Amino acid sequence: MKFSEMPYERPDKDEIIGNIKRLTKELESAKSFSAADEIFLREDKYFRHINTLQTICAIRHTIDTRDKFYDEEENFWNSASPEISEFLQEWTKALLNSEFRSELEKKYGDIIFLNAEIELKTFSPDIIPLLQQENDLVQEYEKLLASARIPFENGVYNIPQMAPFKNDSDDKRRLSAWKAEGKWYSDNGAKLDEIYDKLVFLRDKAGKALGYKDYTQLGYYRMMRNCYDKNDVEKFRNAVIKYLVPVAQRLCKEQAQRLNVPYPMSFADNALMFREGNPKPAGNADEIMRQAKLFYDGLSNETSEFFADMTEKETMDLLAKEGKTGGGYCESIYDYDIPFIFANFNGTRDDVETVTHEAGHAFAGWYNRKRVPAQTVWPSLEACEVHSMSMEFFSWLNAEGFFGDDSEKFKYAHLASSITFIPYGTMVDHFQHIVYDHPEYTPEMRHSEWKRLLGIYMPWLRLDGEIPFYSEGKGWQRQSHIYCDPFYYIDYCLAQTVALEFWTMIQKDPENAWKHYMKFTSLGGSKTFTELIKEAGLKSPFDEECLKEVCETAERWLSK
Repeated sequence: MKFSEMPYERPDKDEIIGNIKRLTKELESAKSFSAADEIFLREDKYFRHINTLQTICAIRHTIDTRDKFYDEEENFWNSASPEISEFLQEWTKALLNSEFRSELEKKYGDIIFLNAEIELKTFSPDIIPLLQQENDLVQEYEKLLASARIPFENGVYNIPQMAPFKNDSDDKRRLSAWKAEGKWYSDNGAKLDEIYDKLVFLRDKAGKALGYKDYTQLGYYRMMRNCYDKNDVEKFRNAVIKYLVPVAQRLCKEQAQRLNVPYPMSFADNALMFREGNPKPAGNADEIMRQAKLFYDGLSNETSEFFADMTEKETMDLLAKEGKTGGGYCESIYDYDIPFIFANFNGTRDDVETVTHEAGHAFAGWYNRKRVPAQTVWPSLEACEVHSMSMEFFSWLNAEGFFGDDSEKFKYAHLASSITFIPYGTMVDHFQHIVYDHPEYTPEMRHSEWKRLLGIYMPWLRLDGEIPFYSEGKGWQRQSHIYCDPFYYIDYCLAQTVALEFWTMIQKDPENAWKHYMKFTSLGGSKTFTELIKEAGLKSPFDEECLKEVCETAERWLSK
């Protein structure tokens, strides 16, 4: 069935709650393992169905935020989900306390019970109103960004559509584009600050209502951190500053020399990798997808079948357009055993990186789509990002198809950007720790902290007022994860480190690298992040030597 044909109808909230309550009571009164197992499987099937309805609604809403029907449906889910969570928590308690827990663990693995124990720490009926308000504010932020209309030259563009101009090789045009986009953010800055103020207040209140010092511990539990804590993340941040920032600085100094611009660079100059222009795809969106098919057909039988399935069911929405939210994502549509890819193609190299990134997620979800229960289809999010970021590096095997004469420029830009991204992503995480450690901070104090962190993590950028929005320390407002998914961003940094390990393998032996990748991917969500890394024969990013080695290897390759 094609995505456009998948039916959606708002479910009855009370009926959902009633079904969950009934399943919970049945599990509590089960007299045998076979009976408990049958109830467990029925709950899993029901969860998949309700999740499918919510996912279809969310996808169609993000494709066009102006659609009044799905806007109202999203409002329904924003309100209903926290209320439903109260009864899902009772199911979780019954599962953890079941006299047949050991048999269920033996059959389905212990990770669902480990994650269930963490999940119980994230919710109480007392915080339902706070969760509902948080959902509404996130939706308000997304709709605000989707509504952007930025006048530039002879046209009006949304935020994703501005990207080609912000990467233009003409210095004046590129700077003008950065200023135009920055002006929109500045004009809406008060509203962006107001939304975030409310989000921080609500999240801090929720954390304290659950008995935590602040939101940070709750945020870690909500991110399902099941094998490391904030002390491990802090050690990783220190290693990034020690090993990676100096390498990134050297790369950026070389970039400034290539461009013949002052160092530290302006934000606009930093966006240009080569004087003659950044690498661009060799064709339009249709040609990119034709090359994607050739790439996945050649990579393995499994990826070929996966991509054909996605294409046949039309579960990809790729072009930037009016009313569409920014960014990219992948979701599982459980009832139909198919993932969905959402992107915003805009004519830059990001189009190729996005479709391979999101397809890395989608392939992992598709490959593990039959896993039971549904909670074991996907691992925790940093492991999910290994799927996607590593798939970006496997796309080098078809670099000429995607980029033609720009293929070598693409490889250089992709690897160099991977190195410079990790300090940025780590800074995003550090910023959020500061924010939630100090919920009393004013917007001006937050901007000041972001500006201070830029000097630590990205010293190659010049804060001279040329583009006021960025020089005033407000650039964090562009990062939707800070608003919508707190503490998510460090997952990208951990995953990028692991992906660079895969990149090293690919340079030596692509077939061997793919075997390791498939080992990692084939385990789905059956193990924790650190266990998956070990099973796949990789080093942990929390090992300081791992970050040091991948930096040195990448820098040697780039120097050639």
